[in-house]
Parts: sequence; C-alpha cells; structure tokens
Amino acid sequence: MHALVTVNGREMELTLEPRESLLDVLRERLALTGTKKGCDHGQCGACTVHLNGRRVLSCLTPAVQADGAQVRTIEGVAAAGGSLHPLQQAFIDEDALQCGYCTPGQIMSGLGCIAEGHAADDAQIREYLSGNLCRCGAYPGIVAAVRVIAATQDPEA
Repeated sequence: MHALVTVNGREMELTLEPRESLLDVLRERLALTGTKKGCDHGQCGACTVHLNGRRVLSCLTPAVQADGAQVRTIEGVAAAGGSLHPLQQAFIDEDALQCGYCTPGQIMSGLGCIAEGHAADDAQIREYLSGNLCRCGAYPGIVAAVRVIAATQDPEA
C-alpha cells in the first residue's frame, strides 16, 4: 500500500506492508532509532510516539494507520537548532534517567500527559505514565521532570 506520512514535519511517501508495525518502519526503514523496541507486545512503553497528537505504542500500531497522519518521534522533539526540548532538559536536571533505554518513550508519554491535562499532581502523573516501565527505577525523577514542565511550560514549545 502506498501511504503519505508526515514524520517529524517531513512528508514522505512510503510503500507499506499490511503487517508492518509503525515501530519497525520508523526504526528499520526510516532510521529513526530513538524509538525503542522493548517488549514488542505493548507492555513497556519504550516505543511510544505521537500519532496525530495522541500517544500510541508504535509496536502495536499498524504502519498503514499512519497514512495521511502526522507522526512525531523523539527525534522530532528538540528545537530546530538542536537545543533540547524543556522536558528533555528536565529529565537531565531531575536525574530522571539511568540507562536511558526507556527515556524516549517516557518523554513522549510525558509530553502527552502534559498536553492531555493529566499532570495536575504526582499521583495523576504516575497514573498517566503507568504504561511506561523503567527497569532502573528512575520514577521519582521522571515524575519530577514532568511536574516541573507541566507547571511552567507549554508541552509543545
């Protein structure tokens, strides 16, 4: 199937197979390896991206669903000049990562959580990020980073 997909603001035409996941297309065909393949079963959140502004697990999303859609990956979060997005900087400042494998998915979910209005307090942040696992246990820093940005920043800045 031919599909017209906009990934991180760049429009491209792709030939997609019906069984290809969005994750595999992003990583293997578009070389956007920031999106991680964790469990490949939708249980860890490492593959979280935004599809038309909503967070999705790209390992469970058929790539054909991206036809005519806007896809935003972790590579599309930083500013055009390469400076970090405020949430990316907050992850550093709040010590919200250790090994870093889950970090792209955590950031994408954090941006979604803020944009959806689900960052009113720590309990709500934890609830709405609960689909993203961190084997290192950096949850206090992750919650703090999202809280700081939710209180001070437009998530799409």
